[in-house]
Amino acid sequence: MADLETDSRIDVPVIAAEAFGVLDTGRQIAPFSSRFPDFSLDDAYRVTAAVRRMREARGEIAIGRKFGFTNRTTWPDYAPMWGYVYDRTVHDLAGLGGTVSLAGLAEPRIEPEIVFRLAATPMLGMDERALLGCIDGVAHGFEIVQSIYPGWAFTAPDAVAAFGLHGALLLGPRHPISSNEEAWEQALSTFTVELLRDGETVDRGQASNVLGGPLSALRHLVELLARDSVNPPLTAGENITTGTLTRVPPVGLGEIWSTALTDVALDGIRVQFS
Repeated sequence: MADLETDSRIDVPVIAAEAFGVLDTGRQIAPFSSRFPDFSLDDAYRVTAAVRRMREARGEIAIGRKFGFTNRTTWPDYAPMWGYVYDRTVHDLAGLGGTVSLAGLAEPRIEPEIVFRLAATPMLGMDERALLGCIDGVAHGFEIVQSIYPGWAFTAPDAVAAFGLHGALLLGPRHPISSNEEAWEQALSTFTVELLRDGETVDRGQASNVLGGPLSALRHLVELLARDSVNPPLTAGENITTGTLTRVPPVGLGEIWSTALTDVALDGIRVQFS
């Protein structure tokens, strides 16, 4: 299948195999939408399920979801979408010695996010307070996103098929929330974050950037998955990212990225890329 050919037929296993084939290589391919004009979001989520099976066949375990395109200031032209995160892509920063390799990632960029760990299965129709009761821990983290398409040029279905743009998830300390749910509910809708590169401010963001707040983003993800006939709903034990709080700048070798948060009981984080 030549990259520049155009075909109206959608062969999900073939598309999934092509996406899987560039995973971890840093190589890039032409967007599927440029070759398959009818490629839709439904097709893309079938690709997501197929790629998950391929990754599991090589020993990976899906341990959660990333929710993306939730920040309208950064992604104004895209509707929210999701992808899986895996035991081989999710890492505690404390165990990495503060240094993370960019090897195998294509045009990596950085997203400061809030990450929830689910203690119970969230149900459709739950409001933010009820959803908070399904969460046993909250962390601040960096998601490293990537584009298997040159120049970050793609449609929404392309992004979904490309692992939801997920490359890695780097987690700071996780905090329990069950003892003070009211305070967490307030803080998770009002906090601010500063993103820095080598000590210089690159951007500032706030909780409300992600669909009104991380808990609201989680509610939207539950609703989105309720309409998915191929992939399963969220379940207890999953780690859920809620979308970037700032713009999504590119990252490079040797750079040190850090954050500072205000009005929320979460630690800023720091990572150097190699």
